[in-house]
Amino acid sequence: MSKIGKLIAFNLFFVFLSTSLTLQAQLVDEMEDESGLYAETKQVNQFFRRFNGEEDKKGNRYYPKDKKYRNRQLRKNYLINLFDEGNNGISRALKKDFITLAIDEENPCYLDFHGVDWFAEVHTVFLRRGKEVPVTLFMELEEENEGYKWVISQVTADHLLQDFPEDTGEQKKFLHPLSHELGFMNLRKALENKEEVDQYLVKDFQPDQLTLFLQEMKEGVLRFKTTKSIRFHFFQMGGWYFEVSHFNRSGYNRGWLISNLVALNDPVNDRAALESFIGYEK
Repeated sequence: MSKIGKLIAFNLFFVFLSTSLTLQAQLVDEMEDESGLYAETKQVNQFFRRFNGEEDKKGNRYYPKDKKYRNRQLRKNYLINLFDEGNNGISRALKKDFITLAIDEENPCYLDFHGVDWFAEVHTVFLRRGKEVPVTLFMELEEENEGYKWVISQVTADHLLQDFPEDTGEQKKFLHPLSHELGFMNLRKALENKEEVDQYLVKDFQPDQLTLFLQEMKEGVLRFKTTKSIRFHFFQMGGWYFEVSHFNRSGYNRGWLISNLVALNDPVNDRAALESFIGYEK
């Protein structure tokens, strides 16, 4: 072969090799992207299905008649990957105890989308007289007719409480204990000043923020602008509480994941304390 022929052959080989490597790299990238897509828990409903072992790794549904429906090993593989790996506060031991209970052979635990003991915490922004104000909506699924709907069960917003100052222990205005003998005629004078009305309420009065929120919505004082973030709180597993949040990031550990996990030593009192901390008090 002539020198020119050898040079052409070498160049063709180099082009072939470069093209082949490029295609291989592209294929690897596509496979990694595809794996990441399958690994991501993209929807809340999918979180339920993966927790319960009701779909395969590609997201295809399993139904009660399928052999792998709620398969114990499948659930074990899924559950360990449903935690936010960036949260070092959830120890391996705690995860292990939680998963062991969830996939117990005799009495496994499953999540029920239409069941009680879970709710959403929705952080929103409203416009109030032209200014943005943060409002947290707590929402639950409620059964109606033959279906379900999301309803607002509680609201928390700092601005709703601004007209209800905390009790400082100072002397308040009051109605004389013998006011009843006068037919409570002194109410007229007591209630003339709207700024002092709250002084005649019981000392442990707590304003109902949901009612105040509804009143401002009806009066047109509040207008919804946008949702900022959502997280879900679960008490469906006896003796446990966990939180689910969304993580939008690169890698496989993304989507809807368990962002907090707590073992409840005293399920009733510990749950009440957690709900109070969250701000969910009905």
